[in-house]
Amino acid sequence: MPKTSKAKKKVVKTKTKVISKPKTKVSSKPKIKEVNKSPIKISKSYIPKDTEKYMCEKHKVFFKIKLLEWKKELVKSNNEALYNGGMDDNSISADIVDQANSYTDKNVEMKAINRQIKLISEIDKALARIREDTYGYCLDTAEPIGLKRLMARPVAKYTIAAQEKHEKDEKVHADD
Repeated sequence: MPKTSKAKKKVVKTKTKVISKPKTKVSSKPKIKEVNKSPIKISKSYIPKDTEKYMCEKHKVFFKIKLLEWKKELVKSNNEALYNGGMDDNSISADIVDQANSYTDKNVEMKAINRQIKLISEIDKALARIREDTYGYCLDTAEPIGLKRLMARPVAKYTIAAQEKHEKDEKVHADD
């Protein structure tokens, strides 16, 4: 009988050790992640400064908010234009000049909507670059694009010099 009781004690101790170790490791890891991943909050009047580290978390949050608001505005205006374009239909008018004018207006509106759809796509790509930590750096040279350029054009992918070279190359190939 004494041997049986010793065996039971050893089994209980082994189970306690095995169970307690994973709990300690698993519970400590999420706490570390939560501390490191605290969301950065910025005021509505915040403007990135050159004195701050380039593309720090504040800059990324600022540009992410700016891009999301811009995208929201574009989607709203596209929806309104499509809705209003469907309601204003002069194509059934008897006057051929009115029909031609209506056709031209709709054509111009559709081109504007298509440009805005392409811009929404560029905004989505910029948001992806923010997630990948490549936002704010030139896709050709990997040099910083610059805060002033990003403030003026948040979807910018290239430095000014690289953009000029890129446009020149496009023009050369378009002429061929």
